[in-house]
Amino acid sequence: LNQRLYLAKIEESYMTKPKEIDWGQLEAIVDKNRGEAWALIPLLQDIQEAFGYIPEESIEPIAEALNLFASQVQGVISFYAGLSLKPKGKYVIRVCRGTACHVKGGRSILRLMKKEVGLDEGETSPDYQFTLETVACLGTCFLAPAMMVNSTYFGKLSPPKITTILTQYGKDRGEDKKA
Repeated sequence: LNQRLYLAKIEESYMTKPKEIDWGQLEAIVDKNRGEAWALIPLLQDIQEAFGYIPEESIEPIAEALNLFASQVQGVISFYAGLSLKPKGKYVIRVCRGTACHVKGGRSILRLMKKEVGLDEGETSPDYQFTLETVACLGTCFLAPAMMVNSTYFGKLSPPKITTILTQYGKDRGEDKKA
């Protein structure tokens, strides 16, 4: 539930293009936790919320401010799936690869999703509209096969249902709708 609230909160920070880094704002976020190594994860979440990702150039200043090694900061970022060093799309699609989803056709759902959005796992569209990710389990086995777009869950997926969902988010037959 906490991760879901966090994802909903940062959903608004995703844009069609990466947000330009306001280094003054980033420094203010870091300064409010200066010297408090225990605050690394909340600090990283605050940065991610502000900019939609954690700029790689911020790792060293974060480490210095918290009296940590840069490798420790990097390790935390790479460990937590909710943190990213790369800008993500406005709509982050997470396809479940858990056992229940796999048994109920999750692999073909992922294949279709890759085709529809024209992305491979971990990729973001050039216009920053979509990012496609896979997750070990969404915890919604009763909805298998399942996925989520930002903080909204979708289950009992089928090819027609995926087309409907993607159309809802501005994707039409593998191409963005023209506004």
